[in-house]
Amino acid sequence: MIKDEILIKNAQRGDMQAFEQLVTRYDRQVLSIAHSFRNNTEDAKDIYQEVFIRVFKGLKNFKFKSEFSTWLFRITSNVCISFQRKKGNLEHDSIDKEIGNSNEGSFKLADTIAGEEETDAQVFQADSARLINSALNKLPAQQRMAFSLKYYQDYKIREIAKIMNCNEGTIKRYLFVATRKMRSHLEKVIEK
Repeated sequence: MIKDEILIKNAQRGDMQAFEQLVTRYDRQVLSIAHSFRNNTEDAKDIYQEVFIRVFKGLKNFKFKSEFSTWLFRITSNVCISFQRKKGNLEHDSIDKEIGNSNEGSFKLADTIAGEEETDAQVFQADSARLINSALNKLPAQQRMAFSLKYYQDYKIREIAKIMNCNEGTIKRYLFVATRKMRSHLEKVIEK
């Protein structure tokens, strides 16, 4: 496998094939971060596209002062946060969006196929995911990014600090506050 450094230097000289190899090497991670941040496939694709446009435009200025992946994920983090600010704190339905209207009751197509016990488990799981996503959507962008990177992407605090370009103490504070806010939001919903 060709090292990132060689691909970057070749891409900086205009080698599109080298740039495409970089994109291929990191595309799943970028898309995964974007999706865990927005929980919406279309938004994640928009973020992904914007990230690699910025990488393409900025690659000529990459000076190897950090790992390429750190630089790339910092761009991803910044694009996610900017996207959040542009879009606002909108909640998005999952791919398994319920269909039907309130008078007839709503259901998922998958629920019509599954057995009764399996359906109950799926409904509980879908409700839980919806509640967690709702709580996550209420967090400020930086807290949401730190939380997503830590708990959905399994990054270490040190790595998140590099990606978000801040110190580890700030990340710990973001995670502490985000977790407290999410817990509070979920407790209020469960008590109802």
